[in-house]
Amino acid sequence: MTYTHLTTDELVMIESYYHKNIPVAKIAAYLKRTRTPIYNVLNFLKAGHTALEYFQQYKENKKRCGRRKIVLSKKQQAYIKEKVTQGWTPDVIIGRAEEPVACSVRTLYRQFKEKIFDETTLPMKGKRKPNGHKERRGKQSFKRNITEREKDYPQFKEEFGHIEGDTIVGVHHKSAVITLVERLSKVIITLKPNGRKASDIETAMNHWFHGIPRNLFRSITFDCGKEFSNWKSLCNHHDIAIYFADPGTPSQRALNGNSNGLLRKDGLPKEMDFNQVDQLFVSSVADKRNTIPRKSLNYQTPLEVFFSYMSEDVLSSLI
Repeated sequence: MTYTHLTTDELVMIESYYHKNIPVAKIAAYLKRTRTPIYNVLNFLKAGHTALEYFQQYKENKKRCGRRKIVLSKKQQAYIKEKVTQGWTPDVIIGRAEEPVACSVRTLYRQFKEKIFDETTLPMKGKRKPNGHKERRGKQSFKRNITEREKDYPQFKEEFGHIEGDTIVGVHHKSAVITLVERLSKVIITLKPNGRKASDIETAMNHWFHGIPRNLFRSITFDCGKEFSNWKSLCNHHDIAIYFADPGTPSQRALNGNSNGLLRKDGLPKEMDFNQVDQLFVSSVADKRNTIPRKSLNYQTPLEVFFSYMSEDVLSSLI
């Protein structure tokens, strides 16, 4: 049986019955209550107090009930603030467990919402595009559809070496950065082309492919942007399969879309002119994200997972 506290109406009625000298048994029957809480109120009234004073005392006592608010030590707060500036989220701070923090993930998130820590560092919220949005950008006529990828790679979801690719554009749509994400390790690779044309994208991709071991990656899935119209040349020169997602379906390249949002947040905003930065800068933005542990990777960093798939020969060629 669930116990409920006496209401203010019941307290007033008990006080009225008390002044009329009605027995406790009848008061309990009238209110459909047990005798114990009624005896407590009557003893309080007999001491010369009122029902209002009883209720005020009840409210004061209730403030001391329940679990006390968790207050982290200064050392723990300093550790959390340091990791937050590095891009770590609350679940990663708790899950990675490099340093003990005396609270749960939910409690730490609550402290962010209470402004104890900087809430602006929390992951992105909301939808990038409203429901019913239709893609109206240019579409390539001759391309290898994403459905062919399922036939070519039946173990696609478990295999290492499949990439999702896209470009993010700068201010006034005059500059771009190529973003590539390996699906299993979630490692982000950023490339700085000299422009936004298909020839610029092809040149930057060729330069990148020449710097990595051949056949390290199996496939790339792009969106339908015209900047990837020279995809056949990349396939033939570097022996890699290239596919294209259906127009207006970002869910087919969700990892890449999320990674682009993180890169925007970490140092490649829409207001930036990417023509004013070099490859070293865009690589440093990706490196920051690649060294942040991810909950989906069992609190390992993308680089740690990426290197776990590398053989000694491949590692020696990369380092």
